[in-house]
Amino acid sequence: MFTPAMNPENRFSIEDLPDAPHARQLREGFPWLTFAPDLEADFRRQYLTDNLQYLRINMLLGFLALIGFAVMQAMILGPTLNRIPNLLHFLIIAPATLLLFAMTFTQTGKRYFAQMMMAGGTIAGLCVVAEQILSAQGGITLLFPCLILTTAYLYLLTGLVFYHALTINLIVLVSYLITAAGLSLPGSLFAFNALSLFTANVFCASVIYMHERTVRTRFLEGHLLRDMVARDGLTGIQNRRMFDQHIHRTWQLALSERQRVAVFLVDIDCFKDYNDRYGHQAGDECLRAVAVCLNQCARRPLDVVARYGGEEFALVLYQATREYVAEVLTRIQRSVAELNIPHEASRVASRLTVSIGAAYVLPGANRTHEGLIQLADEALYAAKEQGRNRVVVMEAEYQTLQTGRFERRRNERVQNS
Repeated sequence: MFTPAMNPENRFSIEDLPDAPHARQLREGFPWLTFAPDLEADFRRQYLTDNLQYLRINMLLGFLALIGFAVMQAMILGPTLNRIPNLLHFLIIAPATLLLFAMTFTQTGKRYFAQMMMAGGTIAGLCVVAEQILSAQGGITLLFPCLILTTAYLYLLTGLVFYHALTINLIVLVSYLITAAGLSLPGSLFAFNALSLFTANVFCASVIYMHERTVRTRFLEGHLLRDMVARDGLTGIQNRRMFDQHIHRTWQLALSERQRVAVFLVDIDCFKDYNDRYGHQAGDECLRAVAVCLNQCARRPLDVVARYGGEEFALVLYQATREYVAEVLTRIQRSVAELNIPHEASRVASRLTVSIGAAYVLPGANRTHEGLIQLADEALYAAKEQGRNRVVVMEAEYQTLQTGRFERRRNERVQNS
């Protein structure tokens, strides 16, 4: 883990981490097991994806255990007393388990899995409470361990985050305490069962809290390590390889969740002339300044700023709205202007300027992310063609775009860009 150095020879500190969403969260900590909203959503998606295979196995094991306990309960309770528990098992709990299992194989099911698991887990827990109360009223107290096992299962094997699992089990615990007290179960029996159930909740909650804290720390560190390895050596932002990987993942995620994506291509106007006038060292400083500027303009956890090549930069905005796209574009233009970098060799202005091509689309199943990048490239070319130092946004053009066929004449591309 990233921890402050404890000796004078190794002065690396957590404060030395780059200014990125995962690093900021690691610095701030998360004692309440929650991240910033966008980062939290990303964590929960990855958490479900990483645990999906084990979750399916756990649900099948839970289903088999349900059948086994139903058979044993029928033998213990007899046909009369077992009538209602039998209905609860086979008309509610078993179908709910199979439905949740089937949902893990669909994109819509995965998107709403946590909500459905919370609903299904709460219903199952309340059904088990009802079974315990009914059997206790019939004079049979041997089945209470089923409620303890249900509590452990809901905490440890459902793939829910800490607060979701805790909420379900608190509902089950309170329901048992209220119902058992209201039906006047024997005092010693009630006290023993209540203490047992409360202790099981404390133990299981402690285990899942510590486990999730470790998982969250590894999530942040893993992203941070990948982020640091994938940084461009000159500018400190993401490199082209990281951009290519990220746009592919973002496209697939947006396709499954029906979310809009925006890609900006940002080009420093007349940069070759800048290098010729001020030298390559000044050019490198200029690239660094623009990179820092862009990085500060798109700071959501799933926003990525990368060096696309030479004096071109790329931004990827996931779950983008028109308002957010316009906000970031305005922020970029204002921030670059505020750098106030002299550029006497420019044919556009006396200060450094940029041209921006933006593509804003809703991914379709028959399209690819290459088309999205191509559309942004078309928009950038149009911005240069119109005189540079401007923004062109393309959206409707995506419907007729032929991926791999650049619609504008390359041999007329503006020289010395």
